[in-house]
Amino acid sequence: MQPTSSERPPAEPPAAGPEPDTVNPYIALTEADRAAMLAVIGVRSLDELFADIPAAYRDPVIDLPPPRSEAELVRELGALAEANRPAGAMPCFLGGGARKHFVPSVVGHITGRSEFATAYTPYQPEIAQGTLQTTFEFQSMVCELSGMDVANAGMYDGASALAEACLMAARLTGRHRVALLDTVHPHAVQVVRTYCSGPEIEVDLIADGTALTEAHACLAVQQPNFFGELEDVHALGAAAHARGALYVVSADPLSLGLLAPPGSYGADIYVGDGQPLGVGLNFGGPSVGLFACRAQFIRQMPGRIVGRTRDTEGRTGYVLTLQTREQHIRRERATSNICTSQQLVALAVTVYLAAVGPRGLRHIAELCYHKAHYLAGEIAKLPGWRVGRNGPARPFFNEFVVRGPLPPAEVNARLLEQGILGGLDVSRWVPNGLLLAATELNPRAEMDALVAALRAM
Repeated sequence: MQPTSSERPPAEPPAAGPEPDTVNPYIALTEADRAAMLAVIGVRSLDELFADIPAAYRDPVIDLPPPRSEAELVRELGALAEANRPAGAMPCFLGGGARKHFVPSVVGHITGRSEFATAYTPYQPEIAQGTLQTTFEFQSMVCELSGMDVANAGMYDGASALAEACLMAARLTGRHRVALLDTVHPHAVQVVRTYCSGPEIEVDLIADGTALTEAHACLAVQQPNFFGELEDVHALGAAAHARGALYVVSADPLSLGLLAPPGSYGADIYVGDGQPLGVGLNFGGPSVGLFACRAQFIRQMPGRIVGRTRDTEGRTGYVLTLQTREQHIRRERATSNICTSQQLVALAVTVYLAAVGPRGLRHIAELCYHKAHYLAGEIAKLPGWRVGRNGPARPFFNEFVVRGPLPPAEVNARLLEQGILGGLDVSRWVPNGLLLAATELNPRAEMDALVAALRAM
C-alpha cells in the first residue's frame, strides 16, 4: 500500500548551482546560446576562440569576492554610499561652478515620465512632437532670460557653450585669435583652449578691454566672474566692438532674475550653464549649456534649433531646422560636431522656469543676493578676516572671496569636522583665498554657524 501524499517524505532539495540554461541575472547568455554562436563561426570552444591571445594574458587572476545575492549587493552598496558626505546632509557654502539650489518636486515628476525617458535627438518629428515642443519652449525661455533673439536646443554645459561661442566668433569674423578676461572660470578656459587647438585659434587671457586688438575675434567675459564679482559689462562690450570683435558673455542664468540681461548691454552671443535652474549637483554633472545670439548670426550657431511650423492641414507642429552640425551637412561646412543632446536636463530647466515664473526667479535671485551679503558682512567683522580679493570687495552677486589667517585647506577641514561644507580653495590666485557661496537654501542659522566656526579659528 502506497503512503498518502500527507505521509510521503519531503522531496530532496534541488542540487546546488544553476541549471545549464539558467539565465545569469547579470549575463544574459546561456551555455546553449554560447554553443550556438561558436557553431556559427566554426569554433569548437572559447579556448579555441581566444587561442591567439598569449595564455599569460588570457585569464588573469582577479581577486574578487564570491558572488552575492541582489539583497547582499544592495546592503553592501548602501554601506559604501553612507561613507559619502552629500551636500544636502550639512550646511553647504561651496560654489565655483555648481551650487546647491532648491529643485521643486514637479521637476522630477515631469522629467521622470516615460515619454521623456530618453534625451536622444528627435529625428522623426511625427513621433516626437512632445520633446520638440518642450525644446522650443526651452529655447524661448533662454531668449527671455538673456534678452537675445534666438537660442539653440542646448550644449553639453556652460564651458562647452563658451568654447563653441569662441569658435563661432572666429568663423563670423574670419579672425584666428580670441580673448578671454582673466576672471573667467579656469576650467572653462581650459575647455576653450582644447576646442581652439584643432582649428589653431590662439587663446589670450587679458586683464581688461585695453589689451584687445583687431586680431581678436571676440572678447569673452563671465558675469559674475569666477570670483563672484560683477564685471563692468558695458565698458567691456564697448571695448570689444571698438576693435571689431564680437562680445561673448557667459552669465549665471539665475543672476538674470535680478541683473540686466546680456542683450541689453550689447552682447552678441550669450552662454551659460543651466545647473542653477532646477538641476541638482549630481556629483558635478550632467548639466546643459545655454546658447543664444543675435538673429543675424543664426546660421553660424552650433547645435540644434527647433522651429515651429504648420503641417499640410494647418496644425501647429515642431521640427528641427537649420541643422548645421557635421552629421547633417558636409563636414567642412559644419558649425559644430556636438552629438549628444542634453534634452532631458533642458527639460528640467524648462519645468523649473515654468514653475517659479518671472517673479519667483527674481525672488530666488534676491534671496541669494541678500543672504550672500549678510554672510559677507558678518565675516568682515571677524578679526583677521577680509572680504575681497585685494583691497575693498567689489560688487558681487552670491559668491565672494574671503581671506583669512589660515590656509583654506585647513579652514575647510576644520569646518567639515563641525559638519559644515566650506568654500572653494582659490589660494592659487588669492593668498589664503576661500570662495564662499550662499543660496536660497542657506538659512541665517547656518550662516551664523559658519561665522562662529571661523571666529573660533
